Amino acid sequence: MGYDVSTGAAYAVLYTVLSLFTVLAIVSAGYCGKGQLLKKLGCILLPKSTVGEDGEEVHTDTADFFLAARNSASAKTIALSFFASSMGAWVVYAPTELGANPELSWIAVIGYAVASASPAVLVFFMGPSIRKITGEKAFSTTDFGLVRYGRLIQLCIAIMSVFYMFIYMVAELTAISNIFGLVCNIDTFDSTTIRYTTSIAVSVAVFTWFYTSIAGLPGSLVTDKFQAWVMFILIFILLLVACTNPANQLTREEFAVASNWTADGGMAAVTLIIAVNCAEIFNQATWQRVWAAKDVPAMRKGFAWGSFSVFLLMMFFDLAFFDLLAPLSQFWHIVVLIVCTALAASTVDSVQTAIASVVSSDFIRYGVPDKWATLITRVLLVVINIPAVIMSSKRFDVLGLFLVADLVCATAVLPVFFGLITKDIGFIPAPTELGAFLGIWSGIGSVLINGKVIGFTQAVNPITGQVIATGPWSYFWLTNSYQCALCGSTTMVTFIITPLVAGFFTLVFSKIDIMLRGERARKPIFLMAQPEEEAKNYNLVAKDEQELVEEDNEKEEITKEEDNSLEKATIEVA
Repeated sequence: MGYDVSTGAAYAVLYTVLSLFTVLAIVSAGYCGKGQLLKKLGCILLPKSTVGEDGEEVHTDTADFFLAARNSASAKTIALSFFASSMGAWVVYAPTELGANPELSWIAVIGYAVASASPAVLVFFMGPSIRKITGEKAFSTTDFGLVRYGRLIQLCIAIMSVFYMFIYMVAELTAISNIFGLVCNIDTFDSTTIRYTTSIAVSVAVFTWFYTSIAGLPGSLVTDKFQAWVMFILIFILLLVACTNPANQLTREEFAVASNWTADGGMAAVTLIIAVNCAEIFNQATWQRVWAAKDVPAMRKGFAWGSFSVFLLMMFFDLAFFDLLAPLSQFWHIVVLIVCTALAASTVDSVQTAIASVVSSDFIRYGVPDKWATLITRVLLVVINIPAVIMSSKRFDVLGLFLVADLVCATAVLPVFFGLITKDIGFIPAPTELGAFLGIWSGIGSVLINGKVIGFTQAVNPITGQVIATGPWSYFWLTNSYQCALCGSTTMVTFIITPLVAGFFTLVFSKIDIMLRGERARKPIFLMAQPEEEAKNYNLVAKDEQELVEEDNEKEEITKEEDNSLEKATIEVA
């Protein structure tokens, strides 16, 4: 039995699921009140404290809370939100290319699961430090770039992040369109079916834009929780039904072929782990949850459980998902559409709010009224969605799209996050803004040189034979193997070399920068571009000196207390 759901039934599933999430987001925004029942059900997010660190009352109807949901999410909310926002419709489309390929087999499947789960582990370890350096009023790692380096690196992080998240959105809309086409037995390689698949992408983009424009990040977090539970329950049921179906039983010979351990699979696994981590560390939808968490312990627990959940789900979806479900009845195919719609909505709404946060946070910082800041955010989301839908209609290979974004991010990951080194460690300098900027360009240069060395002149789609790009920059498409987008030693070596070269030259150029410019090198390049009230935050030298002064004051107070105690004891003895 194949897939044979009618387009009418598919549309009904799509609009019903999206409408339910829209209603839930409206409820989370407080339009239906903020009663105790809604709070207990987790439909309303409230900050940990109603009074901020500055002593002022914390309001939930501000642009700041709309974009950051600051200090409002419990560990469970963070875990479910990370799980839902990370696992988009692409997980039932892209990873199955690996699970269905016996030349890659188990090791590539495990590699993809590890790669998808490990970004949360990185945030588990780096999140507290970045939150401490950046402060409690930040929105994303673009603010880390501003605080630690300056405007130039903030701009670089913003460009990398928006580029990656835009590609992520395009891949997600492409995936959900193709899934609906597959389940409705529509040939997605036929140009005459573009109208149908594009209508699916438009529907997802419009609904998610509508409810995120109303509810912002708090609404995204609330819908993520319910989307995650829907996914958990339905995927578990699908797993049981699919794996117990007689048509899916394997012979020993078939299992031996499917579970073969290959060198190609090992190279694909290494490529995936490096590539996914380089890119996901620029996914501001993940970093938003660092500041949305009620506190650091809640944040760390949430990401730990979220990582574990993602790993388990990826192991299931990597195993030729559509082949397992094809023999099932039409009812189960409709369940598949419900799951995939929830997957797509959870990812797209998270990416939309994250992109808006990156662009809009400075408007709040510069004192733009909340009304206008929120309006700008909504307009930006429209501007972002239109080209994303148009690009999704081009039906690019999902894995290929991700690889382009992954390689771009690989050029900047170490230059940016070496910023966690705030003091010189022996001969290793704390990176300067100029050093980090030149390090990023060194990473880009390494990609171009790599392409030149192997004689790469044009990127060609291995399936259609279409020429995607020509010239030196075409190597970013990484069409090195006709076996799969991730396959081959050339792609693996590229992902190993690029971040290492970028990181090495960041430290080299930072050392040279400090030797030539002295302590001025440790300050932002463009001082006039920094808001005056934030000067105390990004000047690490001044911050260190202030900490030393505070430590000295604490020591003096302790000494005085000890002297007073000794004096009292002497008097009592006398």
